[in-house]
Amino acid sequence: MTETYQSPLGTRYASRQMQQLWNAGHRTGLWRRLWLTLAEEQRRLGLDIPDDAIEEMRSQLDTVNLEAVEEYERRFRHDVMAHIHHFGDQAPAARPFIHLGATSAFVTDNTDLLLMRDSMRLLLGRLVGVLHTLRAFAEEHRTMPAVAFTHFQPAQLTTVGKRATLWLQDLALDAEALHHTLTTLPFRGCKGTTGTQASYLELFDGDHAKVRELDQRVAAAFGFESIAVSGQTYTRKLDSRVLDVLAGVAQTASKFATDIRLLQHEGEILEPAEQEQIGSSAMAYKRNPMRCERICSLSRYVIALRENGAYTAATQWLERTLDDSANRRIVLPDAFLATDALLILLHNVTKGLEVRAATMRRNVECVMPFMSTERWLMLGVKAGGDRQELHEVIRRESQAVTEAMEHGSRNDLLDRLAKHEAFAKVDRAALQAELDPTRYVGRSSEQVMEFSEGTLAALLESLREFTTDAGEITV
Repeated sequence: MTETYQSPLGTRYASRQMQQLWNAGHRTGLWRRLWLTLAEEQRRLGLDIPDDAIEEMRSQLDTVNLEAVEEYERRFRHDVMAHIHHFGDQAPAARPFIHLGATSAFVTDNTDLLLMRDSMRLLLGRLVGVLHTLRAFAEEHRTMPAVAFTHFQPAQLTTVGKRATLWLQDLALDAEALHHTLTTLPFRGCKGTTGTQASYLELFDGDHAKVRELDQRVAAAFGFESIAVSGQTYTRKLDSRVLDVLAGVAQTASKFATDIRLLQHEGEILEPAEQEQIGSSAMAYKRNPMRCERICSLSRYVIALRENGAYTAATQWLERTLDDSANRRIVLPDAFLATDALLILLHNVTKGLEVRAATMRRNVECVMPFMSTERWLMLGVKAGGDRQELHEVIRRESQAVTEAMEHGSRNDLLDRLAKHEAFAKVDRAALQAELDPTRYVGRSSEQVMEFSEGTLAALLESLREFTTDAGEITV
């Protein structure tokens, strides 16, 4: 049993893949790769950096001793300098050239951009997986009638697949936004102490072209384009933009999970449950929508974290201030770990949704007589009845049926109207035919397939390279 606090995001929710991206060892490895790449490109552009310095740096990329770093940091009170001195101990030939011309943000900011890009790739893969499973669900149930709700009151009819397509559309918008943010994220690159590149200009004896080329080469080595300008740090608008996208994913996940919680209450669609899953320590009969509740809980956290990015971007001073540092160390990894966790849950739920067709059919049948009243009114008018008189009959009988249903009676509105003299000239078979739910779902089935085979198919084709295993954690 550990004696120190461990975040539940690490011990309970997020995947091993996402945790490995944000752990201290991986981050340090990226810092050292940045220092190596900087030295390599400086040498290619003419600086006198010996071969053994480059080779020693390359041989020590993954040999960091975090305890040694901590000892240096206790002395220096500066994390980057602690790492530089430790790296220099392990690669003594490189000591004079490590971090040459750079400021701390060269490694800290560029590494954060690398971590966010790689994390977004992982999340996009998960999101693509959810799109595929929910797409299959929507197509399978595209014709199954269901009661549609406005204000959580029965409105008209839809289909199970059409409702799922509403979730799909939101997820598709998130996938587009995530892909755009991922592919347009720039690198801080080599900008120097306050973003003027003065130190690099000094190293290259005033050669502006070499300074520009160094900036571009280092960015390209990590698969980026360099941001046009920066202060000491890259603009924190980038963090805010990334957190906005993650919050968008969380909004969609929470909307979906809330809908499933409501539908599980109605007994129509249930989230998956394990054979021995326990719903309550006291109420043994319960089957709670705990996965969807967890999605909503994690989503709320991600949405709230977005404000930190906005406040940080809004409160930076001139070329930089350090009050962003502690906040970002917590917010950025937490946002990605929590989004990772909720997408794993989302994939699990969408893959195992349980549709209770009989319950759904009974619920539809219960409201169908009310849904049919407008068409019955038209049939009565066509048969020679007075529209206003027929409307009043329907109103009175509908209220009487509603009152009777409160005491356990079935919805017998059709029987009541068929016996009423106002509807005497209307064929009962015609009234009965209007109770067919498929007459009331409009273009639901067609809309499902048009979206699936059109917008969604094109999106999934454009995202074919992003495929990720849903993760190994227990949900």
